[in-house]
Amino acid sequence: MTDAARRIRIGVIGAGTISQSVHFASLRRAGFEVAAVCDASPSRAAEVAALLGTRGFTDPAEVLGSDVDAVLIATPGSHAQLAAAAIRAGKHVLAEKPLAFTVGEVDELERLAAEQRVVTQVGYMKMFDPLVETAAAELAEYRDTRLVRITVSHPADDPQVSHLRMGPAPHDADPESIRPFVDYDSARAREALPGASEPLTRYYADVLNGSIIHEFSLLRALGLPLPTRWSAELLGPLGAAEPPSLLAHARVGDTAYLLNWNWLPDHPEYHEELAVLAANGRLEFSLAKPYLLEARSRLRSQRHEGELRRDTTYTSGHETGFLRQLDAFAAAIRTDRPNAAGLAGVKTDIRQLQLLARAVAENLGESIRTEDESRIEDESRIEDER
Repeated sequence: MTDAARRIRIGVIGAGTISQSVHFASLRRAGFEVAAVCDASPSRAAEVAALLGTRGFTDPAEVLGSDVDAVLIATPGSHAQLAAAAIRAGKHVLAEKPLAFTVGEVDELERLAAEQRVVTQVGYMKMFDPLVETAAAELAEYRDTRLVRITVSHPADDPQVSHLRMGPAPHDADPESIRPFVDYDSARAREALPGASEPLTRYYADVLNGSIIHEFSLLRALGLPLPTRWSAELLGPLGAAEPPSLLAHARVGDTAYLLNWNWLPDHPEYHEELAVLAANGRLEFSLAKPYLLEARSRLRSQRHEGELRRDTTYTSGHETGFLRQLDAFAAAIRTDRPNAAGLAGVKTDIRQLQLLARAVAENLGESIRTEDESRIEDESRIEDER
């Protein structure tokens, strides 16, 4: 635990778009001291470190061997390897999603974190949106929920970050330093979905873990139950230059769930909306756009009681989910306070993604298993062989 009177010294591993657009400014506001910056690109590491007045590295091991209290991991791909190394070094960890592609990896991180007595948190900023608690309170007043619908419009990166004026990405990173992480991610994606084709494992890694995982963390934060089975179809071919859109549906009791993720590469506006329709009202929750430091969400709740109709629109102040997740991270480090974005929830989300991937596979005529199904089959086979 860190002395409450001292600023938490943090090292940022990965100095790309999300760190430069949101994290560095939010860390300062949240009272952290950025004591080290690391990036695979030597020029980017040096440039960002100079702007922040701190140390720059290209090897994460140098950050983990330094005097930082914690690390924020914001590199491309999954982060299980770096998170494990940081935990073993006794550092508290805030890792951007996806933390890992498999439940098994998270089990191991959970064991290591307990052993080292460090905080491990995932960058689920939507869980910390200032309007989430208000939305959950509104939903608690609804009865007989009929539909939960999530719609995401996802642009390509360039249109939604052009306002940052970051210039072209540097190309001076050593490919050999990156290759082990790429190979590891590919192996874990295959492990997550035994029997899946290469295009499907890439879709699982890039789209389901890279974007859609946020939707399940948001549903959990709002207190909405998650389905145990999905049906899904892709609106376009797997393996093409652009990812296909996804249309998935499920039921939880009498409530229908509809998840629609849309790839709109040239439209610059990221948009994400959750709508809930119930017997006595409806809720519309438009989430703040990423890459904007002070973007605000908007919540609208419409309910009636007898002849009284109520139509309420909520907005919040200019604190964002990015800032509040850092507040939660600091509080967990200083007080050992339980964290909503901890590892148990990550395992729930990974299982949902694997169920979605299996539903896609079924629609494509592929026969695959989820990680849990593979484990159960292996245990059954071992038992039969005894």
